[in-house]
Amino acid sequence: MSDNSTDSSSSSDVPDLSQILPPYLNLPPHLSAHKYFFVCTLTVAAWDTLVLSPRTWRLFKTKEWPPLKILFHFLRLFMPIEFTIVGVAFFDTKWSQDQCSHFFLFEPICTAILLAACSMVHVIRVHAIYEKDRNILYTMGGLLGLQVVITAICCGFFRSTPLEEGQGCIAEPKDNWVGIYWLSATLLYTASFALAVNRSLRSLKTKQLSYWKLMLRDGLNLYGAIWVVNMVNMLFWFIITPTGPEDPVRTIVTSMTAVLTASMTMRIILAVRGSLANGGSFAVSSGSHPSRSGNTTHVITASRGAPNTGPAVSIGGPREPGAYAVPLGAAGDKTTADWDGKSSVGGRDQKGDIFPVESNPQENTGVHVTVESETDFGGFQKEKK
Repeated sequence: MSDNSTDSSSSSDVPDLSQILPPYLNLPPHLSAHKYFFVCTLTVAAWDTLVLSPRTWRLFKTKEWPPLKILFHFLRLFMPIEFTIVGVAFFDTKWSQDQCSHFFLFEPICTAILLAACSMVHVIRVHAIYEKDRNILYTMGGLLGLQVVITAICCGFFRSTPLEEGQGCIAEPKDNWVGIYWLSATLLYTASFALAVNRSLRSLKTKQLSYWKLMLRDGLNLYGAIWVVNMVNMLFWFIITPTGPEDPVRTIVTSMTAVLTASMTMRIILAVRGSLANGGSFAVSSGSHPSRSGNTTHVITASRGAPNTGPAVSIGGPREPGAYAVPLGAAGDKTTADWDGKSSVGGRDQKGDIFPVESNPQENTGVHVTVESETDFGGFQKEKK
């Protein structure tokens, strides 16, 4: 009996750790998970900043400054700056709740600007791959306008999470309906993903590819990643119920969603083939369908002055302002460009040897093939068919 009383008295003397630890270490489960997840967010932002540095510099050195290039560099700088500042407010144990009451709107306002810039990229790019279709522009532009209005209104319905001193500064919605802040952006990214997939599937009628190569060629994995992270964010906003006013569970993945959306959007810009002007081009244009009735001139030539280049094929039509000469050796050379290209920055499409040649627009004949080859007599012999 004495032993049992001794054990009970000794166990009662052991202090509760929750009463000893300071507030910044004594964190509720959801708040602790929020901090761990924000560390992952900062890691992704830092990694993305380092990895994209070489391609950012190459894009910066290009002469033209179309909207996509301006938006890329804006996202490139704005995203890491925003979440570095938010991270300081979140992890600084000396950040008081009085300071937080004046600062908490920083993240929702800056994230609304970040999402608007990302959505502008999607509108420009989807409009471009549909060859400037006005219906696409009106649809995507309408969703963008709706998103800007809704996010601007919803910024007025956030509040500072009532945490203890030293536990951080977090903005959370005053009510569940404020989730339309993210729903408006998710609708646009859903439309962007669906339209991009539809455009890629339509291109299979012109050029057959496996679905895996099609996904990589058109960057469908980038559009899909943006859609997935935004849908996961929707689950936290509308399905998971917080345990109280101090529970920030609904905003756990918002920062990661914003960072991944910006990161994948920048990669969509870098994956654009050719020039970024007018939103870039699509891998297979609608004008590339084979035509049996068109009058096209194909010229196969070989030059004495350039023995290393090999023969070339000149392709052009009688009604076109010019034709293009493509070295035949490029088809088997992996260092030269393929017809799809690679990206707007440092891709294989910058190494291709495609030269404009003159054509006679008045000529309205059929197919001509001209072969020029060097003979043993030191001259050129032309064979016309």
